[in-house]
Amino acid sequence: MKEPAIKIPEGCTEVLLHACCAPCSSAIVEWLVANGVRPTIFYYNPNIWPHEEYEIRKQESKRHAESLGIRWIDGDYDHEAWGQWICGLENQPERGLRCEQCFTLRLTATARKAQELGIKYFATTLASSRWKSLEQIERAGKQAEETVPDITFWAQNWRKGGLQERRNQLLKEYGFYNQQYCGCEFSAHSVPTKTVLRQQMRMAKRQHEAQLASMSEAIVNRLQLLITQHSTQNTKPSSLTIMAYWPLKDEVDIRPLINRLVAEGHTVVLPKVIDNEQMELRRYTSCDDLVEGAFHIMEPAGEPFVDHEQIDVALVPGVAFDAAGHRLGRGRGYYDRFLTSCPTLFKIGVCFPFQRVAEVPAEAHDVMMNEVIS
Repeated sequence: MKEPAIKIPEGCTEVLLHACCAPCSSAIVEWLVANGVRPTIFYYNPNIWPHEEYEIRKQESKRHAESLGIRWIDGDYDHEAWGQWICGLENQPERGLRCEQCFTLRLTATARKAQELGIKYFATTLASSRWKSLEQIERAGKQAEETVPDITFWAQNWRKGGLQERRNQLLKEYGFYNQQYCGCEFSAHSVPTKTVLRQQMRMAKRQHEAQLASMSEAIVNRLQLLITQHSTQNTKPSSLTIMAYWPLKDEVDIRPLINRLVAEGHTVVLPKVIDNEQMELRRYTSCDDLVEGAFHIMEPAGEPFVDHEQIDVALVPGVAFDAAGHRLGRGRGYYDRFLTSCPTLFKIGVCFPFQRVAEVPAEAHDVMMNEVIS
């Protein structure tokens, strides 16, 4: 007779489940409940970086547990202590000694929590990921079991029994945030995705928050000089039509430049998002004409500006830029779709100095800048 894909330990009616994220725990929790095992979720992942990423994953895990009426416990987030725990292993590859050391720390904490709660068995959703070594996870779990008396590790390959396929279904049903890397900064750096780069830039903006205003002033001065040079080279030097943007609080503040250009007689047009799908331009006259639009961005309320061929320069914000002119946006594609329709437009990427990176992951539909000013 064929052994079941998932075998419940004898006498196990309750388990403390270490959860790395909501997507990985979803199908496991569903299976446990359906098979008479009461799970308590323990979210303990001090390896996750940056803290913003940790909070996103934590809140998704909590939301999932609450929707099912399952007890959810928040572990401590001490990334500095985790860094000391894996010190000397930073350059290890994925599935190397650093990962096993990380698993041991997290599963030992889980075993201690199980002992505290009076729960005999503990397990981990780490064993649901095809990116992890099951052998490393089992060794880490067994070491935790030996460290904490009277607690048993349920060593289980949670990829079996159709749970991997069910995980993917639940991910879509719940609309879970689906992370693009394991969690720590070392795994993030080994997979330079757009998601990771956006996270890094958000953290960099927080670190430079006190300097953003002074940085903006210097960038505006450089932009003014560049636009003046462009104007003198233009066939109609007396007046330019400039596509700009009304900045969010974490973007280069070009509002003084916009008002200066209008005062000098130039035409300034700003984007407006229509039906949450596309971007159109409208003429800017003063800040009194602005109303809050999509994503809390201030947008002009006038008539659409449709003569795109008359635009001389476009000032384009972005999350990150590289030396080749590749731009990383916020992920919705509004600028790429719009700028694709204006192939001859001179495009200037605008960013803070720390947003200049060695390489931006690029795709075929991404529009490149002619120049980047920071």
